[in-house]
Amino acid sequence: MATVTYEKASRIYPGSERPAVNELELQIGDGEFLVLVGPSGCGKSTSLRMLAGLEDVDRGRILINDKDVTHLPPKSRDIAMVFQNYALYPHMTVYENMAFALKLRKTPKAEIDRAVKEAAALLQLEEYLARKPKALSGGQRQRVAMGRAIVRQPQVFLMDEPLSNLDAKLRVQTRSQIATLQAKLGVTTVYVTHDQVEAMTMGHRVAVMLDGVLQQVDTPRALYDTPGNVFVAGFMGSPAMNIKTVSLTESGATFGALSVPLTREQVAAAQGGDGKVTIGFRPEAATVVTESADSLPIVVDLVEDLGSDANVYGHADLGGTSERFVVRTERRYMPHMGETVHIKPNPEAIHVFHAGTGVRI
Repeated sequence: MATVTYEKASRIYPGSERPAVNELELQIGDGEFLVLVGPSGCGKSTSLRMLAGLEDVDRGRILINDKDVTHLPPKSRDIAMVFQNYALYPHMTVYENMAFALKLRKTPKAEIDRAVKEAAALLQLEEYLARKPKALSGGQRQRVAMGRAIVRQPQVFLMDEPLSNLDAKLRVQTRSQIATLQAKLGVTTVYVTHDQVEAMTMGHRVAVMLDGVLQQVDTPRALYDTPGNVFVAGFMGSPAMNIKTVSLTESGATFGALSVPLTREQVAAAQGGDGKVTIGFRPEAATVVTESADSLPIVVDLVEDLGSDANVYGHADLGGTSERFVVRTERRYMPHMGETVHIKPNPEAIHVFHAGTGVRI
């Protein structure tokens, strides 16, 4: 069991002025499942590789269990890594792949056999122990890679987009297996993904990164309900939040015929945004209503029928600019492409951000 601490850890690649990871401050608790998420190039994999010892730390420190491991080689950090490409030895059987690290440690044969068989039972791989990787499916290979990490009994598991090579159905199945496995083993786990749905469903906490900078770290529910800035608001959630920068008035915000009341404190905090304020509402926080003076008409571009409900994508004319919106509707009411519908967001579910800084108000 272990804690992990990044203390203003930075990585600057040669020839680059901007750090790939910039002064990362992050504490990961003992037994915690933390997910690093963000778009491509945000620094999440670099952060993981810095912890693994595969990337240099140019400034700051990294600690495992309060021990400074910043400049230790990977083999001295007591971590196990699972990659997206599995990295299995093709000439070895499943058993040999899982046993390999223990053999290098000169672990007694009986102990190796016990550890491999225990991990195989945990991952439902018993019947595949004599097979070679080429005779396995992608999901089975990924479980072998997990098994190889488990038998080592490391202090920390590191997982770098381990599900990205699997098909959609298998990804859903495997992510639930990984989350269940982590809870059972209780090993501190740092998991990297670009998929925010994966992050929301797996992590105890989620750390959102952009351009090498940590934007917010919190529970999935808190990130969804109270995003700290415009980027987190737009990144977390599928479909994405409707976010628009609109005119600020003394009593709130207006876009089109729609008026959004804001508190006096919010209006005051929004000052300095050139007379603008950024408003956001999630697709499920708006309803389709009959035409009224305080509803927003949108022209339907696409209806995404999900069976139980539907996502309706459309556009509205706001001050001469076409702006896109998405709302979630019940199955009994699914409009058609080209139809004009009227929407009204729930005023209690509105998110407000400063138009200049993007910070939550």
